[in-house]
Amino acid sequence: MQLDALIQFYNDFSPASVARFPEFYSDDAWFKDPFNEVRGIAAIQHIFMHMFTQVDAPRFSVTEKVVDANGAMLVWEFCFRVKRWGKGETQLMRGVSHLKFDAAGKVCYHRDYWDTAEELYMKLPAIGTLMRGLRRMLAA
Repeated sequence: MQLDALIQFYNDFSPASVARFPEFYSDDAWFKDPFNEVRGIAAIQHIFMHMFTQVDAPRFSVTEKVVDANGAMLVWEFCFRVKRWGKGETQLMRGVSHLKFDAAGKVCYHRDYWDTAEELYMKLPAIGTLMRGLRRMLAA
């Protein structure tokens, strides 16, 4: 397992980094987040390349790691600016990645957990306004 190198990979992530996934992920690695579930390096690379078309200045920052013999949990922050809304303001999402490694030390399982309502939908102009109103209504 080359966890520190993987963390550095994500902390320095750029469009050019996408080509480096085979250094860290097994050929048949499985990836899941709230919007995607794919298998294989090419499919994982596609998700991250798509990210660069949707947001400006994306930046991951791994803030904590928990490691055991079977894998790791990475706590992270993701900063970005949305191209279509947000007035160029930097947005922040927080989440956790659950990783498992194969015998060669490469990631074979990567599951991201983050709250789509709080971390994304609440920040969207129309949907966020609706969700905040609904939250207030339910709290009353």
